[in-house]
Amino acid sequence: MRLRANPNRMQLLRLKRRLQLAKRGHKLLKDKQEELMRRFLGVVHKARDLRHEVEGDLAHAYRAFVSARFEMSGSAMEAALAFSQRTVKLQPSREQIMNLRVPSFAVEFPKDAEFGYGFADTTAELDEALELYAAVIPRLMRLAEMEKSVQLIAAELEKTRRRVNALEHILVPNLEETIRFIGDRLAEMERETSTRLMKIKDMVREH
Repeated sequence: MRLRANPNRMQLLRLKRRLQLAKRGHKLLKDKQEELMRRFLGVVHKARDLRHEVEGDLAHAYRAFVSARFEMSGSAMEAALAFSQRTVKLQPSREQIMNLRVPSFAVEFPKDAEFGYGFADTTAELDEALELYAAVIPRLMRLAEMEKSVQLIAAELEKTRRRVNALEHILVPNLEETIRFIGDRLAEMERETSTRLMKIKDMVREH
């Protein structure tokens, strides 16, 4: 669709400059889109593999916990877990991926801390379950980082794709059509001017 513009040389020059900028912007956005897609696929594959590992570890820890639950009374289980000294601390931060800031978490987990409960009323399965849960927490947080990164990169990729399509299929074709129209109109005006000048010369010669 042709843009509304006066058919003069100044407007033609402005539109040509605008077309150059649009094409340059299109190339930059296209490169960005390709890089985002490359990183998106890389993170998706890593997140998929990590999720598979984490789910397996969590299932193993859950089985140990269920086994401990069957062998211990409810009150003994609650008392044992209430005195645990193993508290997890998360230090949130952000990492830069191109123009995106994605979340990152540093996990502080005191591995040498005591369980905080006596061993008379607890089982080895409870110790194993808590150890397994403690071991999986850092990777669970890493998985959360990756999946959030996937969401953010996907949103940015979609936004970039829309901009690329708007430039490629709307703005650039409209500018090119308008430039052709103004070029043709100016050429027509020059021909009309030349014709008038020739007629004036003929009239001058006749007199």
